[in-house]
Amino acid sequence: MSVERLKEALLDGDQNRAVLEAKLVRDAGVPSETIVTEAIEKAMEQLGAKCTVEQFNLLEIMLVGRAVTAVMKWLFPEGAPPAAVKGAAVLASLEGDVHDLGKNIVKTVLIAKGIGVIDCGKDCSLHKLIETAEREKAQFICISGLITSIVPQVRRVRELCMSRGLQRIRIVAGGAALKQSTAENLNVDYVAENAFDGARYIAEILEA
Repeated sequence: MSVERLKEALLDGDQNRAVLEAKLVRDAGVPSETIVTEAIEKAMEQLGAKCTVEQFNLLEIMLVGRAVTAVMKWLFPEGAPPAAVKGAAVLASLEGDVHDLGKNIVKTVLIAKGIGVIDCGKDCSLHKLIETAEREKAQFICISGLITSIVPQVRRVRELCMSRGLQRIRIVAGGAALKQSTAENLNVDYVAENAFDGARYIAEILEA
């Protein structure tokens, strides 16, 4: 199956082959959303499962990251006409989490749906996250997490928002580690199954 070949190319870190496979899949009539959820995100989940202390391989992560970035740029070219911006979301991977592949996919999907994104990057402190959300008057805080050690930080986000009078902000969590939990356990408004699921939730709130 072509989607499976694309996933394999991504996991091999083969940028050129990954883009070629993505083109073949799209030419076969598979929509961009399916390519992201069934190939890119599945490849990232497999990579994330290997990111233990014993198996952590920075070079492998970098190579897969480049391949993912290349495919995402092809799927959502920067030259495409931007949609009208509606709403604002602050996006980050929290302190201690140096993985940003998932975060970057979320960013691309949100922008493609016309939602403004303020990217706080990876290894972001809670102070920077909350301060940015307040300064930018964001309606959403989106947290992408690949490692379980950031869960205690995620649980603190709401209380920090409340202490700054930011009760109106919706908190959305996602990523390989966080989607194993519940919204109640993480003290967030929504746990997204994937990037498009999170974007749909945000879009529905904004359009309500």
